[in-house]
Amino acid sequence: MNNSPNAAPSLFPKPKKASKKGTPSQKNRADSLKIAPNLLSSCQYAAAGIQYAFQTQRNFRIQVLLGTLGFSMLAWVEASVVEFCLVLLLVALVMSLELVNTALEAVVDLTVGKTYHELAKIAKDCAAGAVFLSAIAGLIMGCTLVLPQVWLKLSAMI
Repeated sequence: MNNSPNAAPSLFPKPKKASKKGTPSQKNRADSLKIAPNLLSSCQYAAAGIQYAFQTQRNFRIQVLLGTLGFSMLAWVEASVVEFCLVLLLVALVMSLELVNTALEAVVDLTVGKTYHELAKIAKDCAAGAVFLSAIAGLIMGCTLVLPQVWLKLSAMI
């Protein structure tokens, strides 16, 4: 970055490094601006996000449970690879949207704090609506794929 008086201002100024004697919030801010140095670190950050969602978000845990139940049913009816991949894609979509919803809620809460703001409500409601729509679509598609095979397998057992 050129500091001469005639230099154009940068659109993306470099963040100032926190001093060694900085406050804890300054240190956390400096840590949050770091870029993962390698792929392993990126994966560790992603795993931390998934772990956070699992520990704090009831709906995420429900989605994990329903996904596990769906995969168990697919294994029991000996579903095709294509059916397995479709359900995998649906489960991943719903859980990914739940992670995005969790992140958006955190950012909105960080921004507005404990105050009420209509735009914050709209942002949170829209993100929750996206998760809801994908979950309903996933449930319908999953049931359409699995339940007829479960019925046939149960009928053959009787």
